[in-house]
Amino acid sequence: MAGGVFFKSGKFALSSVQCTKRLVSRTFTTQLTEQQQSIQELARNFADKHLKPHAGALDRAGLFPFEPIQKLTNLGLMGTSVDDEHGGLGLDYLSLALVVEEISRGCASTGMILSIHNFLYANLVNEKGTEEQKELFLKKFTRGAIGCFALSEPGAGSDAANIKTTATADGDYWVLNGRKSWVTSSIEGSAAVVFATFDPELRHKGIACFLVPLDTEGVFRGNKEPIIGVSVCDRAATACDVTLSDVRIPRGYMVGQQGEGFKIAMEQLDQGRIGIAAHAVGIAQAALDTAMNYAKQREAFGKSLTRLASVKDRLTEMCMLVETARLLTYRAATDVSTKNSAMAKYVAGRNANAVADHCVQILGGRGLSTKYSAERHFRDARGTQVYGGVTDIQKRLVGHYLLKEHDAL
Repeated sequence: MAGGVFFKSGKFALSSVQCTKRLVSRTFTTQLTEQQQSIQELARNFADKHLKPHAGALDRAGLFPFEPIQKLTNLGLMGTSVDDEHGGLGLDYLSLALVVEEISRGCASTGMILSIHNFLYANLVNEKGTEEQKELFLKKFTRGAIGCFALSEPGAGSDAANIKTTATADGDYWVLNGRKSWVTSSIEGSAAVVFATFDPELRHKGIACFLVPLDTEGVFRGNKEPIIGVSVCDRAATACDVTLSDVRIPRGYMVGQQGEGFKIAMEQLDQGRIGIAAHAVGIAQAALDTAMNYAKQREAFGKSLTRLASVKDRLTEMCMLVETARLLTYRAATDVSTKNSAMAKYVAGRNANAVADHCVQILGGRGLSTKYSAERHFRDARGTQVYGGVTDIQKRLVGHYLLKEHDAL
């Protein structure tokens, strides 16, 4: 087949012509390979057929998208970058970013669930887990189980080194105690990556990473958080606090070594920001599509809105904002670094908010109505500047690495 791809049993698979693996190539190009174009088209068609027509209803009813997630699982997209021997497609990060973007364009809630599951859970276990951990915490997570990422706490968001959840060694077990906040998909999830400190005085050097089945005794999931956007009590994606009370897990459930947890978290957040950036690009594209379709159909002053200079200027601005964010996101997915992922997330989140605002303005009064998708895009876009690290932190990271690179010259 052209591009070395084929479809088998409803699942995207690879032939002998393999895509470039995750971090092998650091050469950025705007030209997608045939393989990447194929996975993009697969995700785009899925979004148009299975997500876009129902996204508004899911949002209003607050229904978790179980059926779409299962269909994405059947296509292999819940393990896009997971090695094929563990049930994944073995594709690179750019392919995964393309999938997140297209799915988020169809339904931001579904895109968010897919992004976090892949970038922050499945990829972590795939790349850093032992064979035993992959057998327990990865294979079934490419077949329908949902994974979560639990780093933030009530008193530790951007300051991840300040986490208070403790890990105490007890023979062949670790005992975890604490509370994690904003854990996306934790109500429906089966396991979570949990970060805890075994020595608070060591700050970031005292943190370890653990894999915790969410049905373990002592794990308590709270109520859905009532916040705007995709992760709210009456929307399709969910987030809640997870309390750990004397949770006993085998020593073999620790990922890496003691003291490596903070490094693992930061490396995974570099990936996670790519996912959020792609998520934001998808939302922005959906807002642009909504505004364009409305402007072409709506007439004012005897002519189409697209003929009005003010509306045309807004549409032009929206297009440039989307393309700018898209290019930075693809660059970050091709050359993964803290600086690149922070730039992509910052610009994509900021631009998505601007594009969604233009969309509301073009629709006028209808832009404020829940009968139309503009207000949903507006809500969905706002969260992309917060979760995964607020914009202020992204700018700080970019500035830090910019100066570091300059000093190295």
